[in-house]
Amino acid sequence: MKITDLTPEPLQQPTAPSPHLSLANPNFPESDLPFYRKLGRTDLTVSCLGLGGGGHISSEDTLYAFERGINYFFYSSDLHHYLYSSMSDALRKLCGRGSSVREKVVLATVSYVLKSPESIMSALVDQLADLRIDYVDIFFWGWVGSKDATTIQDCLSVSDDLRGPNTVYQRAVERMFGTSERLKKMGIVRYVGASFHDLDIAAQWLDSPLLDVVMVRHNIAHRTAQQKVFANLDPNNSQRPGIVTFKSAGMQGPLWIPPKNLPANCWQPTVPDLYRYSLSQNCVDIALAGWRNRQEVDLAIDGIRKGKLTPEEIDYLNLYGDLHRNRLSIQNVPRERLLYHPEIAIPAS
Repeated sequence: MKITDLTPEPLQQPTAPSPHLSLANPNFPESDLPFYRKLGRTDLTVSCLGLGGGGHISSEDTLYAFERGINYFFYSSDLHHYLYSSMSDALRKLCGRGSSVREKVVLATVSYVLKSPESIMSALVDQLADLRIDYVDIFFWGWVGSKDATTIQDCLSVSDDLRGPNTVYQRAVERMFGTSERLKKMGIVRYVGASFHDLDIAAQWLDSPLLDVVMVRHNIAHRTAQQKVFANLDPNNSQRPGIVTFKSAGMQGPLWIPPKNLPANCWQPTVPDLYRYSLSQNCVDIALAGWRNRQEVDLAIDGIRKGKLTPEEIDYLNLYGDLHRNRLSIQNVPRERLLYHPEIAIPAS
């Protein structure tokens, strides 16, 4: 996907987004890990890798990621906003009023600080003004923790008043910013998501029509989402929510650094391998990344071309993650479950 024109153009009646929107790129051959996929029950076609601003990536490299085929972008309007702000100019060019490529981009925004139906207008007004956009594809309620069961219920109760065209919230925004054809067609928010730090609460909302996209922490050392969320989803259910994972490369520490006492000739996964781990799980649509530069973008995309991890690789990475968290000792791991670098000789018994 190549950007050919990001200059503002006169607004025209937009073409309604198609659930079969094709972003096929000849650089991404078909495999068991498709680069583009439908995001759950939404009509959004997304890249399996998403870009957030946690790595303080520049706008130039954000545009480069789009040119390479990344079309899912995640933007925080409050928590860590300084880190995200370096990509804001790119998002204005991609998603701002008059952009010629707006319908090819899936823009997800989040508010971590404001968590009430009364505060949502404040968050959205800030985002619309900051990025100079007409609408948000997915608005996330952020950081839903163990004390937020009642709060998220109140927030999601307004989903039907928030998403889609001709809502009360849309009319309020039109009075402040003026109307446009895109705003009238899409509404200010197309879909509603939530980012869960409590997986029990996440599991309670998987079947709710009020929640379109679920975002959860997941990596090789923190796999609880596999049992509490992913296992409860049917890949053949066209009405399941979209699933986004974050923290693929680590939480308390970087998972690409080998755990203590791992034999030197064992496979040491790269960060792209860690994205593949999440994307090899049941019903995971997007692994969110916090790349710092275009070199990391290239490495991640090259990793996807390798396809899904094999069952043997997944088993090994489960062990690797458990070693990271000191759940087991390397002395208790059967040698046959370890994977070795092919170019390094396996030690004799």
